[in-house]
Amino acid sequence: MTAAIIELLSIYPDELVITITCDRGKEFAGYKEIEEKLNCDLYFADPYCAWQKGTNENSNGLLREYYPKGMDLSETSNLELHEKLNLLNNRPRRCIGFLTPLEVINGLSIECFA
Repeated sequence: MTAAIIELLSIYPDELVITITCDRGKEFAGYKEIEEKLNCDLYFADPYCAWQKGTNENSNGLLREYYPKGMDLSETSNLELHEKLNLLNNRPRRCIGFLTPLEVINGLSIECFA
């Protein structure tokens, strides 16, 4: 998980990856390496406090529209996964002023390189 997080987020400028909030799962044991490689702060939500990572919980709910809980995700092709991610990244979200995540990240990227 550590290598995947670093690989996926390292393509963005430091100004876009400031903090990461996660749960206390053992998959985040390499948090120090993530902080060092991405030059960001990593925070852990308190146990049983899902509201501390609300956007994450909301995104999980949106994913459940396509992938019900308990589904074997190994049966999903990369093409199908990318199609679903494209739908989610182009879906307006209230928490970002009804912009899409793609609009926000593209706008921030332009600001960082300006």
